[in-house]
Amino acid sequence: MCVGGGAMSGCDASDAERLDRVFLSRVLEPGDELGGRWLRELGAREVVRRLSGSGRRLPEASDKRWAGLRARAQCVEPERDLARARDAGARFLVPGDTEWPGQLDDLGDGRPLGLWVRGKANVRMWALRSVAVVGARACTEYGAHMAGALGSGLAERGWVVVSGGAYGVDGAAHRGVLGVGGATVAVLACGVDRPYPRGHVQLISRIAEQGLVVGELPPGDHPTPSRFILRNRVIAALTRGTVVVEAAHRSGALVTARAAQRLGRFTMGVPGPATSALSAGVHELLRGESVLVSDAAEVVELVGDMGELAPDRRGPVLPRDLLEPDARRVLDALPGRRSAAADEIARGAGTALDDAVGRLYELRSLGYVERHGDGWKLTRQAMISVSPDRRRS
Repeated sequence: MCVGGGAMSGCDASDAERLDRVFLSRVLEPGDELGGRWLRELGAREVVRRLSGSGRRLPEASDKRWAGLRARAQCVEPERDLARARDAGARFLVPGDTEWPGQLDDLGDGRPLGLWVRGKANVRMWALRSVAVVGARACTEYGAHMAGALGSGLAERGWVVVSGGAYGVDGAAHRGVLGVGGATVAVLACGVDRPYPRGHVQLISRIAEQGLVVGELPPGDHPTPSRFILRNRVIAALTRGTVVVEAAHRSGALVTARAAQRLGRFTMGVPGPATSALSAGVHELLRGESVLVSDAAEVVELVGDMGELAPDRRGPVLPRDLLEPDARRVLDALPGRRSAAADEIARGAGTALDDAVGRLYELRSLGYVERHGDGWKLTRQAMISVSPDRRRS
């Protein structure tokens, strides 16, 4: 039986390895690359042994840091953490489990020690076809609308939407997915048994029922500013691309996008007003290597498989667009605010007089021109469909 496993976790990693990594998740902070190097070079068992007081100091640990790590290690009870996770309906995944999402290994020594997971879905399978949607907490109505539309649109196309469960863009993206019965993942900067922010307790509980709630921190742990920033690398690594919807210059969403770029993932931005400070960070991304997107189809065209193309974008088809080319040239040759003789129109259209006259009668039958004595003039219908410059001529 897997310790802290469950039906969806896979049992490839040993019970001892799992317990050691639960222990270390209490001692090392997320993204600790030196700690990751200790694990890679010495193994989890040896690192735990030394931290527990049964061996010499770990390489490159300063006196101050070593004292702090040892103090933390004295209070750890990994079996209790696993029991608390089970009571909350959570499991603990580690590298080596069949459910472990291999994309996280791209983080190198900064990859998570393990993942605490609430929800029935398979994390590895969901991560293979996922997109991150992140942005400002204090977003505008436009930002919330775009995040919700992206969330629902991606879900309807069979994509998993990953975000941070925060207020603003994150919450709007999650709700957009849930509203169409889609798949969404909330990556928290705290224990998965204590949803944060408190105002999103119901939302995160619903995500756990319909999707997945994941995090690096053990049960009961609280979020800090640095943990929010470090959490963003997990969002970037789990997904095939990151979309930023509204972000100021110092937004945490930009941290996610830049982490995605470092990992070789796609980065995208939804543009906003040039005067909006909340879109300034997005526009900065778009001036670099990020791609402008306006809806889910354009996101999927970038991150999806070959052939998943967004539809061509065209303006509305106007009645004059359906005219034959010769008829359009004659129509374009008429002055905007006065009548003109047929020979003048023929010269302007570059055609013979007889052909111009024939086209003028055709255009009159369609309501574009009218006869004024020996001249011809555009009707009001035609005037509406021409450019402002033509109207002044």
